[in-house]
Amino acid sequence: MNRLDNLLRNNQAWAERVSREDPTFFERLSRQQAPKYLWIGCSDSRVPANQVVDLAPGEVFVHRNIANVVVHTDLNCLSVIQFAVDVLKVEHILVVGHYGCGGVHAALTNARVGLADNWIRHVGDVSAKHAQLLLDAGDEPLQHDRLCELNALEQVANVCQTTIVRDAWARGQTLSVHGWVYTLRDGRVHDLGLNVAASDQLEPQFAAALAAISIDKEDR
Repeated sequence: MNRLDNLLRNNQAWAERVSREDPTFFERLSRQQAPKYLWIGCSDSRVPANQVVDLAPGEVFVHRNIANVVVHTDLNCLSVIQFAVDVLKVEHILVVGHYGCGGVHAALTNARVGLADNWIRHVGDVSAKHAQLLLDAGDEPLQHDRLCELNALEQVANVCQTTIVRDAWARGQTLSVHGWVYTLRDGRVHDLGLNVAASDQLEPQFAAALAAISIDKEDR
């Protein structure tokens, strides 16, 4: 049986290194988490939330799934959002897609991957909704980029439409929802221009962000 001894050794070396560099780090970390950010991202192993925004453990609350999808019947995701908003009092929810997403590509090309096809169908709905925009984008790689962006925008809208977020805004809680896309090729995050801090901001900001998605020949 493979006991993954290499990972245990890595953990020990990491813990020792962190303790040498910051002797009180783990003591502080164990007291209470008080992050300002909830990251809703893709499960892709190449997109680690803390490293992408260069924040330490304890500073980002994280939910990840294939293709960073937010579904109104997904109690797992909704529970994370509720805990983050109502208990941790995060101030920002970051919905982060990434160029080159395999789940988005499967939705774009109708590729079968297995049970996950049922989950990826949500991204397929985004593709169908914006079919003309994708067609206008050009070849398949460019359509893939556009769908990664469109999917992030649609999931921001889904977050904003949850009862959790709407109730927070109704009681005057400081909370903003943002749409980003991460580029694997250079490690940069792109703000899609959707930064919603109140219910009445969603519709006009969504329209503006959608209009801003132009045909970009650059390979992401």
